[in-house]
Amino acid sequence: MAKDTQGKAVTAGGAIFGKLKALGVDYVFANSGTDFPPIIEGLIEAGHNGIELPDAITVPHEMAAVSMAHGYYQISGKIQSVMLHTNVGLSNGATGAINASCDHIPVMLISGRTPVMEKDRFGARTVPIGWGQEMFDQTALVREACKWDYELRFPEQVSDLFDRGWAIANSTPKGPIYLSLPREVLCEQTPAQGLDAPSAMAPVITGPDARSLARAADLLAKAENPLIISQRGAGSQDAFDAFAAFVTDWALPVSHYWANQISIPLTHPMQIGVAPEDLLAKADVVLVINSLAPWWPDKVTLRDDVQVIQLGPDPLFTRTPVRNFPAHVTLAGETAPTLHALIDAMNPLDRDDDLLTARRERIAELAKTNRDAALEKAAGGSRNPMTKDWVSLCLGRAIKGRKASVYHELGCPLVPLDLESHQSYFQEPHSGGLGWGFPAALGAQLADRERLVFATMGDGSYMFANPTVCHQVAEALELPVITLVLNNEEWGAVRHSVQGLYTKGLAARSNDVPMTALKPSPDFTRTAEASRAYTETVTNGADLPAALDRAISVATEEKRQVLLNIAIERVT
Repeated sequence: MAKDTQGKAVTAGGAIFGKLKALGVDYVFANSGTDFPPIIEGLIEAGHNGIELPDAITVPHEMAAVSMAHGYYQISGKIQSVMLHTNVGLSNGATGAINASCDHIPVMLISGRTPVMEKDRFGARTVPIGWGQEMFDQTALVREACKWDYELRFPEQVSDLFDRGWAIANSTPKGPIYLSLPREVLCEQTPAQGLDAPSAMAPVITGPDARSLARAADLLAKAENPLIISQRGAGSQDAFDAFAAFVTDWALPVSHYWANQISIPLTHPMQIGVAPEDLLAKADVVLVINSLAPWWPDKVTLRDDVQVIQLGPDPLFTRTPVRNFPAHVTLAGETAPTLHALIDAMNPLDRDDDLLTARRERIAELAKTNRDAALEKAAGGSRNPMTKDWVSLCLGRAIKGRKASVYHELGCPLVPLDLESHQSYFQEPHSGGLGWGFPAALGAQLADRERLVFATMGDGSYMFANPTVCHQVAEALELPVITLVLNNEEWGAVRHSVQGLYTKGLAARSNDVPMTALKPSPDFTRTAEASRAYTETVTNGADLPAALDRAISVATEEKRQVLLNIAIERVT
C-alpha cells in the first residue's frame, strides 16, 4: 500500500488515479476485468481517505471508451485516460488508438496485464484466463499507434512513468501513449512521493525556425496564383478568427479538401469548397495546413515551378510510411501558434493592392458560385427517400446561430451544413476506424454540457459504434446527444470506392454490388428506445426540418438523448 501526503494508506488504484488527477485528467474511461481488483480496492480506499480523484466512467466497450476520450479532448483541449482489460480489452481499443494517433489526439492509454506469477505472490493468477490472456508482447497490439510505451516494473515507478507518459503524449506532435500494469505490481506498496504533484516534465512544444518562416511568408506574399488546402482546422478560436482575416487581406483561396475540421467559415468569401483541383493545377504557391493527404495525386498535375509549404505539428507526417507530397518549405509546430507566426511574418511585407483586389474579387465570385451550386443541389434533395445533402442542409439551418458541433462519420456532408464556427465540425479520422463518431460525440458532450452535439453517421457506421453501449452511456451520464442515422441500407462508401476505381466496370452499371448490402435494415429506434431515448423514423424529406426541431427541443429542454432514423436514397 502507498501512503498519501497525510499518511493515510491507499492501494495502487488510489495512487494511480490520484496521480492522473494531479496531471489534470478529469475522467478515466474504463472497462474493467480480473486485473482490476487492486485498482478498484484502491479507488474505494482513496475515496474514504478524501483523496481527489478523476471520475471513473464505465464504458462497456473499449472502442467507445477510447473514442470518448478523443471527443472530449477535441472540445476541451485536455488529455484524458482510458483503462482497459489486459490484452482482450486492449485489442478492442486498438482501433480507437489508431484513430487518435492519426488525429494527433493525446490519450493516456492504460491496461492491466495478466499476472506473470502462477502462485506464491499476492496478485498471482487465480482463474484460467490468467493463462489464456498471457502474450509474448501485449503492447504490440497498440505500439505502432503510440508515441511511447512501457510496462510498470516496480511500484515506485508510478509517479515518474505517469509524468513521462503525460509529457510525451502532450508534446508536438501529440498522440497516445500506453502503459501496461501487471497485477502483482499493483498489489505492492507504492511510495507516495510525487503522486499528488503535477508532472515534473514539461511537454516539448515545437515551433517553426525563423528562416523557414521568412521564406514561406515571402513566397505567399509574391504568389500570383496561391492556394491554401486545410484539413484539420486552425487549432484555436483565436487562430480561426485571425486566419479568416488573413486570407481576406491577402486574397488567398482556401479549400477544405477532405477536411475533418473547418479552418474558416464555410460562408467566407475566400472559402472555395472541397474540390481544389482546378486552382491546384494553376497554383505557383500552395500552403498545406496540417493535411495528411492534401490532394489526389492521380487527379492533379502540379506546375513544374510550384512551391509547396507544409505547415503543422508534423509537416512530413513521419509516422506514415509513404507520403511523398512536395514540401519545399516546412513549418513545424502546433497549428494555431504556427499560423499566428506566419501571419505576423507576412504583415510587414509589401503588397500589390491592385493584384490583391482583382484576385480577391475573382476568388469571392468562385466561392459564391461553388457555394450557391452546392446549396441549390442540396435543396433539390427533399424527396422520399431524401438525399444526404438535404439532411445536411436542414441540419445546418436548424443549428444556425447555436453553439453546436456536428460529429460526422459517413453522415452529413460538410458543404451543405454551411457552418461558420470553430469546433462546429469533426469528421472521422482519415485512419477510417469505424465506430468513432457516436462515442466521440458523447465525449464532446461530456466536455461541454451546454453545447448542442450531433452524431451523424451512416447505418453501417452506427452498427460499428456499439450503439447499445453508446446509448447506455448517454443515459447513465445524462448526455443529450442527437444521433442522426442516415440509412440507405448499404455500405455506400464501399460501393462508391469500387465504382471510383472501376469507373467503367460492372459495379458502375449494377444495381446490386456484392458485399455492400445491409438489408433488411434493423429498426434502430428500438435500440435507442431501450435506453429511453426519444426516437423518430423520418422517410419523407419534407418532414425532416420539423423532426430536427423536435429533436433539438428534447435535447435542450428535457436534456434527453435523441435518435432520428432517416431514410436516404442510394446514390448510383
